[in-house]
Amino acid sequence: MSCGLLNSSNEPVPLRSGSVTVLIRGFVADVGCELLYKNDEQGPVEAVFVFPVDAEAAIYAFQARLGGTCIQAQLREKKQAQELYGDALAGGQSSFLLQQERAGGDVFSSSLGNLSPGEEAALTLRYVCELPLEPDGAARYMLPAVLRPRYTPHGWDGEDITQGVPRVPQGELPYTLNLSAMLQSPHGIDRVLSNCSLTPLSYTSGNRTSAQVSLAEAPPWDRDVELLVYYAEPHKPSAVLEVGLPGAEPGSLMGDPAVMVTLLPSLPEAVLGQSPSGEFIFLLDRSGSMRCALDGRDRSIQRIDSAKETLVLLLKSLPLGCYFNIYGFGSRFESFYPQSVAYTQQTMAESLQRIQQLQADLGGTEILAPLRAIYRSPCQDRHPRQLFVFTDGEVGNTKDVITEVQRHQGSHRCFSFGIGEGASTALVKGIARAAGGSAEFITGQDRMQPKALQSLKRALQPAVTGISLCWDLPPGMEAALLGRGPEVIFPGQRCLIYAQLRGQPQPPDTAMGGVTLQYRIQDQTYKETLQFPLQPQDGDRLPVHRLAAKSLLLELEGAVDTRSERDRHQVLETSLSSGVVCSLTAYVGVGTERGQPVQGPLVRQDIPLTAFYAAPRRKNLLCSPMGRSPSVPMIQVQGPSCVSVDCAMACNFDNSSDVQVESRCLLIPLCDTHPQGFQREVQLIFPAKAARSGPRAIQKFSSGSTEHVLRKYCKLRAPPETTSQKEWAPEESPLLRLVSLQNADSSWDLDPQLAAALGVSETSARGRMPSKDMAPSIWATVLAVVWLHSRAVGQRDEWELLEAKAVGWVRGRAGPRLSECLEAANTLLGCSVGPAVFRL
Repeated sequence: MSCGLLNSSNEPVPLRSGSVTVLIRGFVADVGCELLYKNDEQGPVEAVFVFPVDAEAAIYAFQARLGGTCIQAQLREKKQAQELYGDALAGGQSSFLLQQERAGGDVFSSSLGNLSPGEEAALTLRYVCELPLEPDGAARYMLPAVLRPRYTPHGWDGEDITQGVPRVPQGELPYTLNLSAMLQSPHGIDRVLSNCSLTPLSYTSGNRTSAQVSLAEAPPWDRDVELLVYYAEPHKPSAVLEVGLPGAEPGSLMGDPAVMVTLLPSLPEAVLGQSPSGEFIFLLDRSGSMRCALDGRDRSIQRIDSAKETLVLLLKSLPLGCYFNIYGFGSRFESFYPQSVAYTQQTMAESLQRIQQLQADLGGTEILAPLRAIYRSPCQDRHPRQLFVFTDGEVGNTKDVITEVQRHQGSHRCFSFGIGEGASTALVKGIARAAGGSAEFITGQDRMQPKALQSLKRALQPAVTGISLCWDLPPGMEAALLGRGPEVIFPGQRCLIYAQLRGQPQPPDTAMGGVTLQYRIQDQTYKETLQFPLQPQDGDRLPVHRLAAKSLLLELEGAVDTRSERDRHQVLETSLSSGVVCSLTAYVGVGTERGQPVQGPLVRQDIPLTAFYAAPRRKNLLCSPMGRSPSVPMIQVQGPSCVSVDCAMACNFDNSSDVQVESRCLLIPLCDTHPQGFQREVQLIFPAKAARSGPRAIQKFSSGSTEHVLRKYCKLRAPPETTSQKEWAPEESPLLRLVSLQNADSSWDLDPQLAAALGVSETSARGRMPSKDMAPSIWATVLAVVWLHSRAVGQRDEWELLEAKAVGWVRGRAGPRLSECLEAANTLLGCSVGPAVFRL
């Protein structure tokens, strides 16, 4: 009989709790995660925990506390580590293993073997990561807690461990999580926000340079835990110099001091809305998981709806004269046009209509095929290609996708967006890094629109070229750049530089060093210089060295052929010398203190994670023969699924000989996008033709076969939404209502729809027009711009580009009457928008 912690299936779970401690210094987080286990079974167990980690995090330590003894794991080549772990289990010794899985670089597994009955153990891993700078100046730390099953594309022969993770309903995980954070900044800490309840921020120094905060209660495991740390001076450049590892060979990566320089280049503001060049391709995930609520709440907007609204804003913000196309992908892909078309009133209007019809109805998440189709299409001459990818990032062949993007890095830039909790950081960051773009993540209460429009502004800016670094160091010292250094620079983004400092300064007491970043925009040269002290910080964790090593490993693993012995050696040497795990290494530890080997058969217990379902409300799928009406349901399947199926499946066949009389119990994956995910046992009556084809036709479905079988024998259709479902549909925002009426040339027409969007009658709008001989579209456009600045000022990031187009258009046509128009518009709308808006 099982005892102790049980999951919803009454299976024992040896994991009791997870405890996370975070030290945040500026924009670097040093994290320790302790997993506490206890075996309440009568025999030994092996506990396997699969969990997500940010793809750019550097895991540098792993240890276990067994029976009062602390054991440090050793980093070994992965195959050797796996053999050591297996040999220890076979010999009855306690052992533990930490390795990166093949799911792209952001999924790890921790295995604890031969945990004796009644024994407790604590596994602790440590990692360090950079914190992104949010548009509002916050440093954002995210503890990934969500790991969704990754979709395995048809024909892919890789193994994805996420498919085998057991799942339990939300709120039923039998283990807990707590998190505490220490914050340090020489510039002062202003406040901390989170998507979870926090204890009050407690300052530990009088000048507010250090503080601590904790989670007030255990967070739900259906979301990633986020901390937004606001500093008094978040945009100030900085440099952190760190001593080398004691005992490491001088001249090696870990033996010399390392410096991390953070610069925030002050790029000049581009004149928005004036450049007609560019080819803009939008690649939208339309897999079934895009029906998930954006923030995980039942009544919030679905991911696909937020993406559609974002596409409207992007489309309206494009410069007249550019080229564009829109692709949607799932198990298959579609495009609006065979190849990119010119941005005109006609193509914009056609595309807007098609955007409104988009649904998350294309099945799985196969992104490689549409990418290859895009790269096969010819680039437009003198129109640089910019690719925008929107996805929830749940794919198994992440490395193949990144490699494909990298292969075409010279012909385009890629801007990526991870949508929702659990989006793969390896995929989203990897494709942006491979093609010189930027990556954004939309989680919790984030709005997708401002982040997408910010990326479009980056894509529209003139190219930054001639990027170079110049070091100013005393005689006897030199700086060796770790990695390629900065290759792209965007407004509002930090520029991180890692370097190894070799030699000794002469004289030894030299106090300062310096670095200058130089770059060109069009015909203008710009420089950013930072002076920093040459007194390194002491410490045993060496976060700068670890981050530098991880940056180098990401570059090496993305560029080398790991089948080449020389390339493998370079990756292995960097990983083993720095202690940072990579795809070719793993941490392993063996407990040798036990006097007697563990006795009895070893039982594997996989630690469950939360199940996720794609639709916030239930829908019916009625199943009937192709071309016939559904009959009375023969079976009913109830329960949550990726389509939240209340599934009444009825299969009628004209000839009784086509019906297999005996029903079969099948494990049916109730998920059109991730057939490997949550499964239930149901009874189906299959056509005799299917049954006669043998056991292979009636068995646990593999990836893609569910859709194939149901489409072959049944017709799936969704019934009309009920009244309660319609009530849950989010209302169209006033901003989107106004923006949808804008023409491709950035003007508005004076018509009833515009008047309604402005909140006035058409009669009033026409009656207040300053002059009868003025073109109505000029007056309408002034009204729309004034409305944006008064009624939607909080969403400026979303309309700034399309407004700049409109201002440029109206200035070229209104002439001296623009001031009069502005005054009349303020009077009609009850606003006080100043003349500076129209550059008067």
